[in-house]
Amino acid sequence: MVGLSGFQSRYPNQLSGGQRQRMALARALAVDPEVLLLDEPFGALDAKVREELRAWLRRLHDEVHVTTVLVTHDQAEALDVADRIAVLHKGRIEQVGSPTDVYDAPANAFVMSFLGAVSTLNGSLVRPHDIRVGRTPNMAVAAADGTAGSTGVLRAVVDRVVVLGFEVRVELTSAATGGAFTAQITRGDAEALALREGDTVYVRATRVPPIAGGVSGVDDAGVERVKVTST
Repeated sequence: MVGLSGFQSRYPNQLSGGQRQRMALARALAVDPEVLLLDEPFGALDAKVREELRAWLRRLHDEVHVTTVLVTHDQAEALDVADRIAVLHKGRIEQVGSPTDVYDAPANAFVMSFLGAVSTLNGSLVRPHDIRVGRTPNMAVAAADGTAGSTGVLRAVVDRVVVLGFEVRVELTSAATGGAFTAQITRGDAEALALREGDTVYVRATRVPPIAGGVSGVDDAGVERVKVTST
């Protein structure tokens, strides 16, 4: 069940961190609990092992059907493992919902920023991967069919381009206000754009999640409007 067949003769100091966590969970399940509390169970492990154990824990939960409360500061862990997420801030529950509901429709700015990186455009919080980057205003709003829209285009300067495997993080500064923000684009888009430090680009938010609590107190990265022409 916990993937440790053949390890019965080993002492704890002969097990890896991930194996110790599996053994600890097996001991907890041995008493057939009605509720299982896991407090930062993977916090001391490296990123690759944490990712493997998240998938294993989800499969184990589906197999044994024990109600489990997982306490974590790792948003990826919460989104990956949970059926329902409760986001707490200073002892107060800010929002409860499914991972999709909490991520796509955050109750306030804190919930949105807790569940992943955010950038601010025109006073709205957006996810970096929901920002389109183009060499021209029209490219920033081009749809899949090649047509162009006309709203919310901002001019920015490229500060840094960081390759993160199949994705690329583009660190930008608003030409209008000097506010810093980040866009996340695909490797293919980055290669097509051939971005370099100091380049001028045009950006637009492709999706702005509804936030019931608003975004008061969040600095705007840019308010300059750029004219877009239709072709």
